[in-house]
Amino acid sequence: MPEQPDPGLPYIGLMSGTSMDGIDAALVSFADHECDVLMASMFPYPEELRNDLMTASRQPANCTVDNIGQLDHRVAECFANAALHLMEKSNYSANSIVAIGSHGQTLRHQPRAPQPFTLQIGDPNIIAHRTGLTTVADFRRRDLAAGGEGAPLAPAFHQWLFSDDVRNRCVLNIGGIANVTMLLTDHDAALGFDTGPGNSLMDGWIRRHRDKPFDVNGAWAATGSINEPLLATMLDDPYFEQPPPKSTGFEYFDDTWVRSKIASLGDQQVSGNDVQATLAELTASTIATS
Repeated sequence: MPEQPDPGLPYIGLMSGTSMDGIDAALVSFADHECDVLMASMFPYPEELRNDLMTASRQPANCTVDNIGQLDHRVAECFANAALHLMEKSNYSANSIVAIGSHGQTLRHQPRAPQPFTLQIGDPNIIAHRTGLTTVADFRRRDLAAGGEGAPLAPAFHQWLFSDDVRNRCVLNIGGIANVTMLLTDHDAALGFDTGPGNSLMDGWIRRHRDKPFDVNGAWAATGSINEPLLATMLDDPYFEQPPPKSTGFEYFDDTWVRSKIASLGDQQVSGNDVQATLAELTASTIATS
């Protein structure tokens, strides 16, 4: 990371991930290899917007340019509101904050397409205008242009904050997709990659079968048992054998992927809660193996 020109002055960071449940907003300040979180909040998306985002991202063939333009504006309004609310709660005015870093909402991520691309929406012009703050956005596409995967995004920050000359360290993030940063004493650069599904497959499965957004405390999965043949066929997916750097997303690991693995078992019946338990084990197993 570049040297911070205004030590101690705060920045706002805005992010929404694969689960598309809302916006994480944080007010932070930086010093020499230190990051101080002054305040953080999560702002849920309105239900209608979340449903529209899920439909647009999971059914891209039915998403028009007009849909994307409207969503870009609606998401930006939510991001701006999150930043303004954080400023109000923290009693920091616009003239005391350096800038906003806004990741936006990923609508599509295809790093291995014939022409690789990644698309994050949430117009930063709207955020900048409404907050009065310099807004930095569109973080991923330069990495793709340089031949990278565009994800995960945080390893450079992890290296700046957590690297150590004596101890090897690992930073794990389990979101919709799980990713890991390896900080090794014998490597100058951080190694970061997506290990595979995080909570996205479990969220999608319980949404489909129990009409719930996620499995609170893993309660439904805990009533089931791991189906070993199903787990084996899931683990046999080529993605898990690919060497890093690599990235993935809901475009690949989705409900269709889960149903295809179940179908490969033939006539064997697998209960819904057993699938949920198996998906939890898949996440844990692929993280540990990676």
